[in-house]
Parts: sequence; C-alpha cells; structure tokens
Amino acid sequence: MATYALRRVLVSIPVVLASTFLVFFFVSLTGDPLADLRAAPNISQAQLDFVRESRGLDQPTAVQYVRWLQSIPGDGFGTYLRNDNRIWPDLQRVLGNTLQLVIAAEILSIIVAITLGVVSAKRQYSFFDYSTTTFSFFGFSMPVFWFALILQIIFVNIFLATDVRIFYTANLSAPNPGTGLAFWVDRFRHLALPIMTLMVISVATYSRYMRASMLEVIHSDYVRTARAKGLREGTVTVKHAMRNALIPVVTITALSFGTVLGGAIVTETVFGLDGMGLYFIRYLGQRDPYPIMAWLLVTAVAVVIANLVADLLYGFLDPRIRYD
Repeated sequence: MATYALRRVLVSIPVVLASTFLVFFFVSLTGDPLADLRAAPNISQAQLDFVRESRGLDQPTAVQYVRWLQSIPGDGFGTYLRNDNRIWPDLQRVLGNTLQLVIAAEILSIIVAITLGVVSAKRQYSFFDYSTTTFSFFGFSMPVFWFALILQIIFVNIFLATDVRIFYTANLSAPNPGTGLAFWVDRFRHLALPIMTLMVISVATYSRYMRASMLEVIHSDYVRTARAKGLREGTVTVKHAMRNALIPVVTITALSFGTVLGGAIVTETVFGLDGMGLYFIRYLGQRDPYPIMAWLLVTAVAVVIANLVADLLYGFLDPRIRYD
C-alpha cells in the first residue's frame, strides 16, 4: 500500500504542473489585463508602462508563465494587479470558509446517499425505492440558484410570520458571533441553507450510484456465501455488501469534488458568503488575471488530492484489491 501511495503522489506532480500551464495559458487568452486600467480617466501612459514592466507583461508568454510559476511557492501567487496586496492571505481565508461549507455538505450528502441507496436496493421496486428515484430526478433537474432562492424565501417568510429566525439567509456569521460553542452554533445557522443547497444534487447523484452498485453486489457469490454461513442480515449488508458497493460512490465523489466547488460559486454568490465562489466572481468582474489563476490552480490541486484520497480508499474498502 505504501508503494502504491508513493507512486500515486509522484504521478500527481506532473498533473499539477500540467494544470499550472493550462490555467496560465487559458487565462492569458481572455485578453489584455490592462484594458480596464487603460480605460480609467485618471491613468497616464507612464503609469500603464510601469505596471506592464513591473508585472512582466511586456515579456513573451513563456517568460510570464515561468515568472508566475516561481511566484507560487516563493510569494504565494504574488500580488493583485491593481495594488501590492498579496493574494495568498485572502485566498487562504476564503478557502477555509469554503472548505467548511463543502466538507460539511459532502459528509452529510454521503451519509444520506448511502442510507437511501442501500435501503432502496434492499427494497427494490417498493414505495420507498420509487420515492427516492423521484427525489433524485428532482435533484438532477433543479437549478442550484433556484433552489437557493426558494430556501431563502421560505425561511424569510417563516421569520416574518413567527418572528423566529431558524436559519440565516445571508453572510457567513453575525457581526458579533461570540466565541467557543456560541460561535459554531452561529456558523451552523448561517451555513445550514447553503449546505442544503449543495446537498441536493450530490445526494441525488450519489444515491443513484449507491443503489446500482448495491443491487449488483447483493447478488454476488460472496454475499450468498455469507448468508449461507448463517450471518445476520445486518452484518451481511454492512460488512460484506455495502463495503464493496461503496467503491463507485468513492470514485464519483472524488470526480465530483470540482463540480461541488463550482456549485459553491453560485451558492456563495446567492447567500453572500465570503468564500471561494464570491472571491472568484469579484475578481472575474475586475478582470484581474492573477487571483483568477490562483483560484483555478487551488481548485485543480483540490481535485487531484480528492482523487488521490479516493485511490487510497479503494484498498481499504475492497480486500480483493492489492497494491503492494
């Protein structure tokens, strides 16, 4: 297992390097980063020339790429185009906020999806199975922004009717959230609706994969052998069937991690959360390429890490897989 893990880490390094090239190349194709500055009425040509030379924008694209690549480990992605503030402290802050949202949503989605998928497979063609299938169809077809707005409307109306605020509909925390347990309760009440929003599509996707995988596994020879030994049905389901049925769910979870981060862009924008999504939209509107490239690279690295973790989990879930 250690040999396989090391090999996977070494393979991930050129993938990340390729991501840096693709990120820089495609962002560079979006146009002149100084276009907005050039349109400003109080900017002089001397100031534009200074920005161009200090940023290396007068150099060939290959030189700009190497210069940007060197700034990642040494200077934390460098500074913004319009000022000398460093990018990494801001990106680190919003990344932490987004990870709170995404990780909580993914953990809850996996727990709910596994439960729905297992029960649906065990009760195939039952009312419960048809109900979860219908829910999945709604989850697949429901736009993220629409569901987020519906949740906001529902809980705002509840507050107006009862004067009881169950969950907040905007921002990451209250002006004075307190400390300790009070802080985390306040954070939960602010993140509850965004988490529900992200969970809808994830639960719909993961539960379908879990149901299909479970239906295939419960008819396997080793499951019939376990039943023939006289093991309890709960032990057969959890230890022998569900454990191996989780492999497709682990795969689709890792592959969907980037999609979840993409969904966080819409969710965080609707709810006004100070996270990666709102950060991306803000600097996309300002046409600043440096924070956009940093955001894309961090997202790419997160997807690579998620897939690496998924590969390592395969050996734990399925004893038939041997990596050494």
